[in-house]
Amino acid sequence: MTCKRSVLALLIMLTAVFLNSGVFAGSTGESKTQGDFTVSKGKKVKLHYTLMVDNEVADTSRKGTPIEFIAGAGQMIPGFAKSISGMKKGEKKSFLVAPEDAYGPVRQQAIVEVPRSNLPPEITPAVGMILQAGRPDGSSVPARIDEVKKDTIVMNFNHPLAGKTLSFEVEIMDINPGDSN
Repeated sequence: MTCKRSVLALLIMLTAVFLNSGVFAGSTGESKTQGDFTVSKGKKVKLHYTLMVDNEVADTSRKGTPIEFIAGAGQMIPGFAKSISGMKKGEKKSFLVAPEDAYGPVRQQAIVEVPRSNLPPEITPAVGMILQAGRPDGSSVPARIDEVKKDTIVMNFNHPLAGKTLSFEVEIMDINPGDSN
């Protein structure tokens, strides 16, 4: 009888050791060890990405260092954050992000025509030029010149990627616990 209790106690201890070591998933479906390598809220994520817009590479980290951010901290556009959630270290993925989950649609009210006389005299306006427009509170906001007319300039205050579907290729390089502060 004592031998049976000792064997049973040993089996219970070994099961607990295996469950906590990550060899088996616990009742939550994931062990602590496995969770450390999955993108989830609060984790520090390091990844390489390539962003394609209109079938052209708009940006990539592949020629430099990976980007780092805290998952779920609002540092990334919503569609990107949602698409990488649950990815594991070493995993690669391609996905699309619709405008409403990225920089929003093009808002026509954000495209305004202003008199050329509002520009400083040393600036020669050109299509595509980005200018900083002053706000009443003293801050500034970027605006792209969409059209130059004789007496006016068409300024676009939309984000340059507004209205665009973004195509991403990502590779998760590392995942670490975020700051505990």
